[in-house]
Amino acid sequence: MASAAVRVPAEADAAAGFRGAMRRLASGVAIITTKGDDGPVGMAATSITSLTMEPPAVLVCINQSAGIHSCLAPGCPIGVNILSRHQRDVSAAFGGAVAREKRFEVGQWVPDRHELPMLDEAQANLTCTVFSMTPFGTHSIVVARVDAVRLSERVEPLIFQDGGYL
Repeated sequence: MASAAVRVPAEADAAAGFRGAMRRLASGVAIITTKGDDGPVGMAATSITSLTMEPPAVLVCINQSAGIHSCLAPGCPIGVNILSRHQRDVSAAFGGAVAREKRFEVGQWVPDRHELPMLDEAQANLTCTVFSMTPFGTHSIVVARVDAVRLSERVEPLIFQDGGYL
């Protein structure tokens, strides 16, 4: 049985149609961390992907209005914490449900070699260095080299789609 297609007019409603299309794309959830002037800062991100294996690198898209954005620059360390299914509370906290200064009180955090907070029990933790930042529209495309990886034995990703978790 075929589903009915909804046609979205070009240009004027392209943004609304695009938002609807992207809500249909399931994504893993990660917490991006770095150092701020007053301590660690972090945000939840679903727009993260592997970029290359040689050298190991990831791509993260970060809204320029996000508090973490002003703390990022080429050469700075960042942490990428890929969440497990049981870490919905961490995702919600870093997605805005908890005030910025209290976010690191949710979940168990341990420092990496750069003193960046890394989430214990995450599926994976990546210690990275920002290589480049390219502005595009409302966001910056951040390319980061992966310097170190810590993996959990279990693979149970936290998946986000259409405003909720699967």
